[in-house]
Amino acid sequence: MSARSFLVTGTDTGIGKTHSSVALLHALRAHGLRAVGMKPIASGCDWLDGRWRNEDALALQAASDPRPEYVDVNPVALPEPTAPTLAAIAAGVTVDIADLYAAHGRLASNADVVLVEGAGGWDAPLADGLEHQDFARHIGGAVVLVVGLKLGCLSHARLTARAIEADGCRLVGWIGNRIDPDFARADDYIDLLTGALPAPCLGVLPFVADGGDLPATLSLDAGWIATL
Repeated sequence: MSARSFLVTGTDTGIGKTHSSVALLHALRAHGLRAVGMKPIASGCDWLDGRWRNEDALALQAASDPRPEYVDVNPVALPEPTAPTLAAIAAGVTVDIADLYAAHGRLASNADVVLVEGAGGWDAPLADGLEHQDFARHIGGAVVLVVGLKLGCLSHARLTARAIEADGCRLVGWIGNRIDPDFARADDYIDLLTGALPAPCLGVLPFVADGGDLPATLSLDAGWIATL
């Protein structure tokens, strides 16, 4: 593949993978890289312009340069806001894994970096017969973990990191996301996570209320980018 790729996963669902992915795309572009986002399977879509479209996938598309076609950013868009496997059943959709990989290939042919956002946490299936580790290994095995900073995140993050390595993939970095504005010991947990996780912290994003902007606040080290 012409591009370096990595998969973005999270310690849970609803912990800001898209928020973090958009910031990461902007940070990669700030280093002069052609960086594009992808969300292979998205549930919870709206009917817009004659087809199902997903808010998170649209955010990734808007943050990408060059701007890819929506059908490549999000090949499978499912209306019901639930686990993708259940949403596919409800929609009567059979996911063609080869089509997902082909869409990634098209993105990779015109970019330096492709960021693939998963669905839910690491052990949540992407589709019937497709796990996160399958997609991650297909694109090279590099994974970035988004940690939602809240009580319990240390255990969730450590367990996810172990699972990523056990599944034959590489945790190459993690992002802290302040999802709880009332979590008073977030800084202490960031210190614990920095010591516990076998990959560098790429940054910590501030809390953003629903409907707020997604700020590009990550400042990436050029040496880290070279390791992807």
